[in-house]
Amino acid sequence: MKLLGISGTITGSKTGVVVRKTLEEVKQNYPDIEIELLDLKDYNVQFCDGRDPSTYTGDTKKVIDIVSSADFYLIGTPIFQGSITGALKNLFDLIPPHVFRHKVMGFIATGGTYQHYLVVENQLKPIANYFRAYVAPGFVYVHNDHFDGNQIVDFDVLNRMSILGEEIVRMNRALTHQPLGMSHNYG
Repeated sequence: MKLLGISGTITGSKTGVVVRKTLEEVKQNYPDIEIELLDLKDYNVQFCDGRDPSTYTGDTKKVIDIVSSADFYLIGTPIFQGSITGALKNLFDLIPPHVFRHKVMGFIATGGTYQHYLVVENQLKPIANYFRAYVAPGFVYVHNDHFDGNQIVDFDVLNRMSILGEEIVRMNRALTHQPLGMSHNYG
């Protein structure tokens, strides 16, 4: 199973830090899961112009292929002007909707105000619903105050990142009928 982390911005580094750290946590707890990070700043992706996605070339084709090959997703975006980034929206526009159908998505957002967490509820989850993807019940919002430079220093945020990683793995395994692993004995 391949988990793709997406840092959905071409500027800044904090979103990538959070996505990368969460992927590392998943890999530590579930070494059998293949993880990959798609950092949009590393690619020169064309704007979606409505053509058949198979006709794109270069970095745009690479990105479409990377996203299409994943089994489930951890998607991060900074919040700019009360919205997801244009780069992430463009990525969603480039990917054929069937690619995301019945796949699990977990969301991470970073921002400078405490109200920006609402973008996950009001924008990202509806996009996932359009794709008919399964959305993890929790998500992680990281405010600038939770960082010291590019280090996450808030224990609660680190804990929520761990829980989100656990949720997306468990959901993916349950929905694809794989053993859940890390089972807990409650009796």
